[in-house]
Amino acid sequence: MSTSDPIADMLTKVRNAVQARHEKVDVSTSKLKLEIVKILKTEGYIKNFKKVQEEGHSIIRIFLKYDEANAPVIHGIEKISTPGRRIYSGYKELPRVLNGYGTLIVSTSSGVTTGKKASEKMVGGELVCKVW
Repeated sequence: MSTSDPIADMLTKVRNAVQARHEKVDVSTSKLKLEIVKILKTEGYIKNFKKVQEEGHSIIRIFLKYDEANAPVIHGIEKISTPGRRIYSGYKELPRVLNGYGTLIVSTSSGVTTGKKASEKMVGGELVCKVW
């Protein structure tokens, strides 16, 4: 089954797995998805991830993170740009997620990065998603 927005599909799988308290979730592999998952790992939203070869195609296995009370670390994850409506922002106008407590993921000319790092590098780009 092909989807018109594979990034939104990945984010929905993660959101649904967190709500169902799953230990891990598998998503298909792409370079952009891999960069988004790396940011989720460095920002502390997921435990770990690994690229797995399964049945002739590669997938990303994402291990979800929960706190001591078994509450999910990811409270929300939302796609900003869609295939029909791309949203771009300069580095001065990058939105803040939950007044700085969340993370904005931006696709810039120098790669996929967080909103905070994009502001420091003084590069804008396409707003991919926000996580809190």
